[in-house]
Amino acid sequence: MPLQKDARCLRVGILGCGPISQFAHLESVQKGRNVVLQAVCDADTELARRFGEFYDAARIYNDYDQMLADPEIEAVIIGISDAFHVPAAIKALSAGKHVLCEKPIAMSVEEVEELKRHVDRSGLALQIGHMLRFDPGIQAAHEFATKEMGALLALKAWYCDSTHRYTVTDAIQPLARTGSRAIKPAGDQKANRQRYFMLAHGSHLVDLARYLAGPIKAVQARLLERFGAHCWFVDTEFEDGALGHLDLTLPIRMDWHEGFQLYGENGSAVGKIFNPWFYKSSEVDIFREKSASSERVLGADGHFYRRQIEGFADVVLNGMPMNGASIEDGVASVRAMVAIGQSVRTGKPVNLADVSGPV
Repeated sequence: MPLQKDARCLRVGILGCGPISQFAHLESVQKGRNVVLQAVCDADTELARRFGEFYDAARIYNDYDQMLADPEIEAVIIGISDAFHVPAAIKALSAGKHVLCEKPIAMSVEEVEELKRHVDRSGLALQIGHMLRFDPGIQAAHEFATKEMGALLALKAWYCDSTHRYTVTDAIQPLARTGSRAIKPAGDQKANRQRYFMLAHGSHLVDLARYLAGPIKAVQARLLERFGAHCWFVDTEFEDGALGHLDLTLPIRMDWHEGFQLYGENGSAVGKIFNPWFYKSSEVDIFREKSASSERVLGADGHFYRRQIEGFADVVLNGMPMNGASIEDGVASVRAMVAIGQSVRTGKPVNLADVSGPV
């Protein structure tokens, strides 16, 4: 069908033309019904020119400050290295721009709380790129959990990356273009594998658990490392008293394995989540005790990256409630990841309210 845009679109600038923007954000803005690509920015001149021209950006920048000074830009999508998320977001907020920032939002409790202070003072929207909140199947499970399921008994959720992940993604994605002037944080961000896996993958699992089951009060975690694989088993206590079990294991010697089970007073929900680059809605079966029957949402529109950006634009343009992850969600997720690390080291339960320091 022909692409149709709303009469009023949010004018966005994308910071970073690396892989996540190439695979997710550039196309999402191009296809989004209520967003338009006002600018791209990358320190690499050729990379910025290549993707700015291909996606019809009105302007192309190689300097972030110059892009932020553009009065036509209303919001910024931040798709750069994790360590730069908070400084880049604070700069954008200070320039009067709304922010959609990739996850993980921050690397420490202190950093995310500093960002929250800037968001609160600015009055601007900041949404974190936990795109699973825009997966139609997971949205259906969330709606059931909050409106029909009654009291929650327990949640189980798992995120298991695969040794064959890149065999799959290399077959379905275009080859990422790389530049010669990439700006990288000091040191090797992947040298500490525990921290890297928790930030890159654990952040998804923690946010999914919170989205479906509510705020997490405390965790008790164990970690096993063998043959290059890492396995976290995390027992969680939710604020309403429900129990949870989170399984973060990677890489597993099988296919991608991600999903959840919710057990509630009036029914249950079971979900199978697919590799995100299939753009396929999760298969979620919702069982209602009253009718003793199950249903599954088709979820034909599985482009959750595009749906995420459209939802963000609705918040900014129309004052809609933020269905994505807010800065408050970001603070809670960082606290959860820090608490998991502390529990692994001490062997004891850790309350999220008591933690500080880096992930």
